[in-house]
Amino acid sequence: MGSWRWFTAGESHGPGLVGIIEGAPSGIAVSRELINQDLSRRQKGYGRGGRMAIERDQVEFWGGVRHGFSLGSPIALLVKNRDFENWKQTMSPDPAPTDRQVTRPRPGHADLVGGIKYGHRDLRNVLERASARETTMRVALAAVARSLLRALHIEVAAHVIQIGSVAAPKMEYSLDQIRSSEESPVRVVDRDVQEQMIAAIDQAKSAGDTLGGVIEVVAFGVPVGLGSYTHWARRVEAKLAEAILSIQAFKAVEIGAGFAQAEIPGSLVHDPIWWDESQGWSRTSNRAGGLEGGVTTGMPLVVRAAMKPLSTLMSPLGSVDIDTKEPFLAQVERSDVTAVPPAAVVAEAMVLHVLADQLLEKFGGDSLDEIRQRVADWNDYVRRY
Repeated sequence: MGSWRWFTAGESHGPGLVGIIEGAPSGIAVSRELINQDLSRRQKGYGRGGRMAIERDQVEFWGGVRHGFSLGSPIALLVKNRDFENWKQTMSPDPAPTDRQVTRPRPGHADLVGGIKYGHRDLRNVLERASARETTMRVALAAVARSLLRALHIEVAAHVIQIGSVAAPKMEYSLDQIRSSEESPVRVVDRDVQEQMIAAIDQAKSAGDTLGGVIEVVAFGVPVGLGSYTHWARRVEAKLAEAILSIQAFKAVEIGAGFAQAEIPGSLVHDPIWWDESQGWSRTSNRAGGLEGGVTTGMPLVVRAAMKPLSTLMSPLGSVDIDTKEPFLAQVERSDVTAVPPAAVVAEAMVLHVLADQLLEKFGGDSLDEIRQRVADWNDYVRRY
């Protein structure tokens, strides 16, 4: 499970979402404002549907935090679903008349395979948990990881680099540039590309279609030496790939130059090593994306992820009712044209979780002060190596 253990529970239209972190050291500044800010970021973005007009996510603390700081005990968070008032009977944990039953699986969702796997005849039992609403709690818990990393001078930021066929220029973006994307409705740095993306979303909406895209997450200030080459499961890129691909609708991930490395010679792939007295070890380029041999290099960690178009279409695809076996056009459960801009916040959250785990595995410690000293000592050693 690792050193930073976390879990989520809850359904899309249930009373709320619950999350627990175990392994967080004491002394982390845990702010309701910071968590709510990230929850708000997750709900923004051009192309979203009506659910975002209902929910205004706010976190509640149920354990592990006192007077603004973590205690070293498990941290428990709750985010209530405001729409639950309209779903009390449907989602009641107590025996109740069945309503809003789903027997018609939607193509591209977990509905059919989930029903088969768990033996459900009402596919609402599947779609409620498979929903991307669950990522709300991933983001809330990751805000605690952000506070830990920020205290160690590590910053993680994400932005959109492609929606549909419209792509931003390929380049190395600075932290300030990536942060500027927060002012964009499609979370892109380049404002010229922004207008093209908005036009593509409008066109897809008119056609009753949906769009996917590509997100880039960059971590700055990551120390040398996280992860390991000694075992397959300890490689940082393996952990990142697992984390990113666990997000609903994410289908591909690359580190650094990624897939492009299959097309070009090694002389244009690998990063020359450099050393100077002021900085210590570095690379003159970062095509490896901050990882060599499963271990962080100290260069910015660059992860890109591809999200498929949302499965629910306003012009629905065909399916078959599990009870009657009659064909039909799939029912609509949501109306987003694209969720790529808010999904960038979720991808960012998963990288935060991975880095928090890897830092604690490498440096250990029960309090933030203890970890901070160990990281400082390690960085001094790396500079002298």
